[in-house]
Amino acid sequence: MMRFITFPRIRSVLLSRNFTIQSVRFNTTKTTISTSIESLPSLPASLVERAESIRKEHKELSEKLSNDYIPDLQVKYDNYTNILGLYDKLNTYRSEYQELVNITDDPDLRKEAQEELETIAPEVEKLVSQLSVKLRPPVKYAEKGCMIELRPGVGGNEASLFTGDLLNMYMGFASEMNWKSKIISEGRNASGFLNEAILCIDTLGSYDIMRHESGVHRVQRIPETETKGRVHTSTAAVVVLPKLSEGNESSLKEDERVFAPGEVRIDTMRASGKGGQHVNTTDSAVRLVHIPTGMIVYQQDERSQPMNKAKAFAVLRSRLAQKEQEEEMIRQKNLRLDQVSSTDRSDKIKTYNFKENRVTDHRVNYSMHDLQGVLSGRKLGQLIDVYRFK
Repeated sequence: MMRFITFPRIRSVLLSRNFTIQSVRFNTTKTTISTSIESLPSLPASLVERAESIRKEHKELSEKLSNDYIPDLQVKYDNYTNILGLYDKLNTYRSEYQELVNITDDPDLRKEAQEELETIAPEVEKLVSQLSVKLRPPVKYAEKGCMIELRPGVGGNEASLFTGDLLNMYMGFASEMNWKSKIISEGRNASGFLNEAILCIDTLGSYDIMRHESGVHRVQRIPETETKGRVHTSTAAVVVLPKLSEGNESSLKEDERVFAPGEVRIDTMRASGKGGQHVNTTDSAVRLVHIPTGMIVYQQDERSQPMNKAKAFAVLRSRLAQKEQEEEMIRQKNLRLDQVSSTDRSDKIKTYNFKENRVTDHRVNYSMHDLQGVLSGRKLGQLIDVYRFK
């Protein structure tokens, strides 16, 4: 379907000539037109083939979902619907662009046609950029929920406070997205400052968005206890994991079957507390040690041992899946910027500067001057999208 042409004279010419707008296939190279306007960017042939393949699969998914609701398939179907909407819009723009190029041969309409072309070109460029990302082969576990692990880095208590700010930011963003989320683990030091937290987002497909937050986040601000007005720098490490288990007692048996006998050592102990009535008098806390990797998971938030055990196995599976992904990307020498292999302090991805009301994503050198909007979660999605669709 043709877009509504801005200039009436051009529109009347197109109608008088009975132009029929059809979908076009793209070439891998740009086509030079006879005007001074540069040719449009286009999708590589491989991505066009994938788009057409998605169209076919989209139809098959529609037929399956008409008979039965399957959550994973519904997420995939919705994603494909979004992709095809962009792809069809791009086809329409390119068809219209070609017809306008033909109009530039008319001396009376050349100026208006060129102005119209200039309004279309940025839209095409934007769509090609978005589709170049969306049509890439899907990331493993993209359709899953996620777990977000947060830990203070350098900066002492100020780093702990910043970690809490990030936790609230992700909870706010989940609320903005209407995602179901909950804190499944939260640890504090003797002074009551946060030293670890795990936020679980159950909503399918959230991992594909939140995985871009993995890395070291840096804050620059004046602490409340600072008497000389000096700006302090602190960091917090964020690791986003795919959620592979429900983390409850009903999923525990399945989680345990994933591991070979003797692969995981299970230790039970009393949960630590602040003393008095808060001290657990039963061995409800659970520590898992994955023997092959040495990975350790400790869980004590629940009062019952089975629940702590279930949560610990869920976290262990997610961490091992993330480790496997990172090792595979390294083997292929194609480690993406949106994943981190460690919480190295030098590997910062974002800076939150309170004095300048600024959040900067260093991976794309982009700054947003609405710090509270980002920290509340309201503007976080916009910032993530800048990197996702770079």
